[in-house]
Amino acid sequence: MIEKTILDFLKTQLTEPVHLEKPGTAPARYVVFEKTGGRGSNGLLSSTFAFQSYAESLYEAAALNERVKTAVHDLITLDVIGSVRLNNDYNFTDTITKKYRYQAVYDITHY
Repeated sequence: MIEKTILDFLKTQLTEPVHLEKPGTAPARYVVFEKTGGRGSNGLLSSTFAFQSYAESLYEAAALNERVKTAVHDLITLDVIGSVRLNNDYNFTDTITKKYRYQAVYDITHY
């Protein structure tokens, strides 16, 4: 399961907690990611992932987003990853909870 591979890798690269779903008791800074789509052909899979960086200020959320992007780009060092491409990243502050958040969307090809 590619989600587990990415989760395990990001946990070694970031000092902030990384989760597959929003934690019940959220720390000041953390990362959540989810698979938003995928396709495959001839054993080669391509998935789209959204990585959300939460922090106590807009600046800190943007800074965390930059660290997340660096870590996600480094996924290419894993044997099961064929390519990593940034699709988009942007301020994605949660207007309901008033939590500062950035989101980076990636297309990741994997085996």
